[in-house]
Formats: sequence, structure tokens, C-alpha cells
Amino acid sequence: MPGGAEETVAFARAARELGLKLSELELAVQLGEVRALAVDTVDTVGVMGRRVARAELLRVAAAEGFPGALRARLRVVGTAEGAELMGISPGRFTRLARGGFLTPVRFYVNRYRAVVWLYPAAELTAFADREPALLTGRVPAGLRATLSAGEDQRAARWRGRRVEQLLARTEDPWERAAVWAAVLPPGELDAVVADAAERAHVRKLMPRLAPVPAGGGPAAEVVAAVVTADDPVEIRRCRAALDTCVRDARRARPAPRPAVTAQPPGGEPARLPAARPRGLWHRLLRGRRSAGDRPAAPYRGRKSPSCTTDTSSRPARS
Repeated sequence: MPGGAEETVAFARAARELGLKLSELELAVQLGEVRALAVDTVDTVGVMGRRVARAELLRVAAAEGFPGALRARLRVVGTAEGAELMGISPGRFTRLARGGFLTPVRFYVNRYRAVVWLYPAAELTAFADREPALLTGRVPAGLRATLSAGEDQRAARWRGRRVEQLLARTEDPWERAAVWAAVLPPGELDAVVADAAERAHVRKLMPRLAPVPAGGGPAAEVVAAVVTADDPVEIRRCRAALDTCVRDARRARPAPRPAVTAQPPGGEPARLPAARPRGLWHRLLRGRRSAGDRPAAPYRGRKSPSCTTDTSSRPARS
């Protein structure tokens, strides 16, 4: 490459060269199997690096068992298949997941607007080998209490994993602040960051944590609920992390601010010249010009278009 620059390839080409689908390569980046290079733009699913170095492709392709071993590590399964892999019932699998023992890596909203969680198959088998006591017998008392209280930690565990993935891809303090802000409910950013310019900069950098179904509707609302922190403890933790990142960012470099109109010497703001008063001669000329005119019809206003829109929509499928 000229000037010693590292050769890189586009994300789609990297997927083809590795024999993967785009979604599989994105998952490989999320799981740390493939290192992607940071770019200045953030795509619709929050991937901050959309190019891959040629040297990284060679490293992945040279690994033992490629491509079969890589595909096995990228395999994701739902509840039924995951339970079969672990040798337990789907009900016990769900209880372990709701209790926070199993962490989803992806999800989607089905046609019934229910969240379907997906887990890395390799992690499930490793958990089964590591925690055989949780697979049989009576459920531990702590887990029983959690489930009796109606808690479900799957969404929180997914958010935690997603935040870790995004933070691992950038050292820029403003971008790291934007990752934490993306998880918080609306209004929390205003409460933590008082400066309007800093808030605007953070919002501009905020990644999208998950794809939003086209057309919005109920499915999009379900996705929004999954990606947004709802537990008070989680919200406090994310607010504290956001505040820390913003403080670090201020020390590193100020947030961009809107351009200020230059002022003349002396510090007085520029002023438009005052309108000159109309003299008698101007009033007489105006009177002569309008003397022969017919009186104008009273203005009755333009008929405004209706502001009412059809808000009905079909549920979007994702």
C-alpha cells in the first residue's frame, strides 16, 4: 500500500472471503472472533468498524479447523435447541436464562410480537460442562426467589453484553459516553449532561444497539423496550458510567459547538441599521399612488391542509 498504509477490505468482501454471511461476520466481530477497524460512521446496527484488515483475514483463515471451527463458534440457537444441547428441558433452560445464568447474544421479534432470544451454542455447552449441578435436581434457592419475584434478566444480560462489545471497539471518550447513553431511557442524558452542545455531540455518536423493524409499529416498540435499561440499579450504573466518560471526554477535548457570529471591536454585538423614518414627501407619494386604486378585497386566508393523518399501521415483521 502507498505510504505504508494497511490494506483493508470492505465488510461485505471480507464476509465473502471468509465464506460467511454478513450477519455471521457481524456476530464474529461482536464475539471478538474477527477484529474490524474503526471508521468515522456508525451503521444501522451500531457497528463502528466496517472494514477488515487484509492481515486479519489471513490470520482468521490460517487458524486450525477453518472454516468449520469458526462456524461452530458462531452458531446460535434458541431455547429448544439450546436445551437439547445442554441435556435439560426447555423449561429449565428458560429458568436458567431468566435468572441470568445464560446470556443471549441476539434476539428478534416474531410475528406474535414476542422476543425470541438466541444464544451462542459453544457457550451453552461450556456452561453445561462447567455447572453440571445446575442442570439436574432442585433449582437453587436464590434462583427460585428471583423467579418468584417475576424477574427476567435476559434483556439486561443482552444489554450488558452489547455495551461491552461496543466499548471494546473504541477508546474515544465521547464515543464511549455515547454507548452508555444509548442504553438509558429518554431524558436521562439531559439529567446527566447539562451542556446542550455536549448532549448534541453524544446523541450524534450514539450507536444503534439492535436493528429496528422497518415501518415501526408494535415490533419496533418491543425492540425499543429491549434495548432500554428499565431496572433502577442498571439505570444508576449506566448514568454513573456516562458521567465518568463525559468527564474524561471534556479533559481530552471539548465537544464541538455551533459557530458564533463574529462581533465588531469593542464587544458590542452587530446590529442592523435602524429603519429610516418616512418623511412627509414619502407619505404624499404613497397617497397619490393608491388614490386611484380599487379597494382590495378582505383577505380571508388560504385554506390550510388537514393536519390529521392516518396513524393506523400493521405490525412490522422483523
